[in-house]
Amino acid sequence: MMKNTLKIVFFCSAVLAAVSCSKSIAEQMKLADKVSIDCTPEVLALVGDKIPVDLTVTYPKGYFHPKAMLELTPVLVYGDGSQTGPTFTYQGEKVMDNFKVVSSNGGTVREHFDFEFEEGVEQAYLELRGVASYNGKSIPVPAVKVADGTILTQLMARPTGSFSFKKDDYQAVLHEQTEGQVMYDYNSASIKGSELRSSSIKELQAALNEIASNPRYTVKGTRVVAYASPEGGQEYNAKLSDKRAESAQKAWSKVTGEKAPDDLEVRSIGQDWEGFKEAIEKSDLQDKDLILRVLSMYSDPAVRENEIKNMSKVYTEINKNVFPELRRARFITEVDYQNFTDEELVTLSRQAVDVLDEEGLLRVASIADNDKRKAELYEKAVERFGSDRARFNLAVLALNDERPDAAARYLDAVKDRDADWQNAEGVVELQRGDRQAAAGWFRKAGTPEAKANLGLVDLLDGKYDAAARQLKDTEGLNAAVASILAGRLDEAEAAIRCNCAQAEYLRAIIAARKGDAAGVSTHLDAVRQKDQRLYEQSRRDIEFAKYR
Repeated sequence: MMKNTLKIVFFCSAVLAAVSCSKSIAEQMKLADKVSIDCTPEVLALVGDKIPVDLTVTYPKGYFHPKAMLELTPVLVYGDGSQTGPTFTYQGEKVMDNFKVVSSNGGTVREHFDFEFEEGVEQAYLELRGVASYNGKSIPVPAVKVADGTILTQLMARPTGSFSFKKDDYQAVLHEQTEGQVMYDYNSASIKGSELRSSSIKELQAALNEIASNPRYTVKGTRVVAYASPEGGQEYNAKLSDKRAESAQKAWSKVTGEKAPDDLEVRSIGQDWEGFKEAIEKSDLQDKDLILRVLSMYSDPAVRENEIKNMSKVYTEINKNVFPELRRARFITEVDYQNFTDEELVTLSRQAVDVLDEEGLLRVASIADNDKRKAELYEKAVERFGSDRARFNLAVLALNDERPDAAARYLDAVKDRDADWQNAEGVVELQRGDRQAAAGWFRKAGTPEAKANLGLVDLLDGKYDAAARQLKDTEGLNAAVASILAGRLDEAEAAIRCNCAQAEYLRAIIAARKGDAAGVSTHLDAVRQKDQRLYEQSRRDIEFAKYR
């Protein structure tokens, strides 16, 4: 609180003297020393969009003449400019008007008003200017300074919102599998020569030749897997599957043209119920749903086989078209493919961009060294693949530049409107200045970034306690700003996790509010080394008025 005692010649006492009132009334001027003004806060501060002031004026008994009037106007003065607040008019108890009455027995009046933020208000001061009236005569009352200002720490917050690019799914190493298979006759474990010349085996051989000739490939494993169709009993088919595994292992060199590796994995599955289920799901059999229900109801292979056999009509079709495809052995090679490096992607994006798929374009855009190039690559991904993520990332670029209308156009074209999209819509409204609409989007999104943005809305609205709670444990300097303004200095200090100029500036403010002169000096020296412009700002900042 700042208590400022009004000097003589102030208010209506001065007027009474000016109009040659009686000696007893004129002597009341001495009581002017007892008129007090309390201004809250003592040092003004930006809160939300306004600079609020609470003013309390207390008049002693016998001071306010029953027939006097007083007009009191607060004025915020800074540089070559000023802002004039509302004029408050008070009257003695015998004045026939409708203003606030101040009794001759004394009284207190309280007023609340706000000023707008304008450049220069950080070096402002608040004064009260008045005009007193009595018996038709008026006289100006000397101005009285009642507060300094203005603390603008809220402006240290980053007001543009939190949002992130959509990530690519580019894989530095691709895990691939190539395979071919041979088919067996009913109850047979012998591989016919025609099977070794089948299109399946030829495709496998071509793929293996490509793997051998391309240094980007690395073979990670090879295996043979043999099966029997689920007919004729589980025990019998297990033995038949084992024999097929043995014949397939022996055929490895004929299939691949190479000796079987020492670590060749050979597996015998037995009855292939998984393959059977998959074949039924893909079929157009009339009773496929009934068959699938049997598979889900019974786990015993014998029961399954018996139940399916009882469907005599469909069983004939299964025996003809499904079982033959399950009498097989697979030759499988697992490989890793070394994808393009970031450096290769950059080169390709400039020399042969059409070679890149959607993920490649998104990756190379993410590592581009300037926003113009990023935008070109995202536009290419939209053009070629209709990429939603590219459209979203174009919106992010626009939001980074604080171009909310451009961002909104990109977001309108996005089809996958997930929580990140909702958060971005909220940032659009935040940057447009509609914090209420922005908060609605952030609540819908519910992501960590949206939570931070809700805290930012509270911070910009001047709701510092709510902002500090919402921003707790989030990244960025907004949490520190909110905690400082909420008076939670230890939390503010803990929230600062970098050593940038802005962080050092906030550390200096914390030190100043704790009365730590050495800390103020240390952190402002760090600011000076990192950002001279910000250091010059500190020389005008009233947060540091006591430490200059």
